[in-house]
Amino acid sequence: MKWTSSPTIAEAREIQERLRRKVKIVPYRGEPRYVAGVDAAFSETKVFAAACLYRYPELTLVEQTHVAQKLRFPYVPGYLSFREGPAIIAAIRELRQKPDLIIADGQGIAHPRSAGIASYLGVLLDVPSIGCAKTRLVGEYREPGKQKGKWSELRYENSVVGAVLRTRDDVKPLFVSPGHRVDLESSIRIVLGCMGKYRIPEPVRCADMLSKRAAKSK
Repeated sequence: MKWTSSPTIAEAREIQERLRRKVKIVPYRGEPRYVAGVDAAFSETKVFAAACLYRYPELTLVEQTHVAQKLRFPYVPGYLSFREGPAIIAAIRELRQKPDLIIADGQGIAHPRSAGIASYLGVLLDVPSIGCAKTRLVGEYREPGKQKGKWSELRYENSVVGAVLRTRDDVKPLFVSPGHRVDLESSIRIVLGCMGKYRIPEPVRCADMLSKRAAKSK
């Protein structure tokens, strides 16, 4: 799929509709060996994207990369992919080892058009991907139990689009949704397998810190 680097909102919406038709929600067979966490930070004119590659399930950092690009798309809720996606793809492509799976700080199919940043990355790179967000974009849910690993369904338009997952005892849950080439059960299992001492999966936490450091240094 190819398009201009600066699509209009109407063009971006059409791209998301095309992406949605390519998303595959299927069980992830086996276990990934290398998991990349990705995130981005911003200045007034640039986006700073980071990718942190971890060996799984040991959760040891293998390598990390970051890139800076000129901002070419405005902040519009539901269209985050077009603001940070190209830079994140560039950061992933800088990794020497290709990831078996990507976890993005954002949504997968828990999105108005079932095409959040995780689905965007997964389809364009043809890599299994999971969205793991701190806030909800769409859907309704019941609060999950207070213990780590408890979760409840996130439902949108009569479909289950994700899980509201407790990643530590008595902390705010995360919103986990399949992006591409994984299903909900696989997404929950792998996200929990990426947890360290904090609420956020370690690969995503690493990318969050790296992107913010890159933004501050410029």
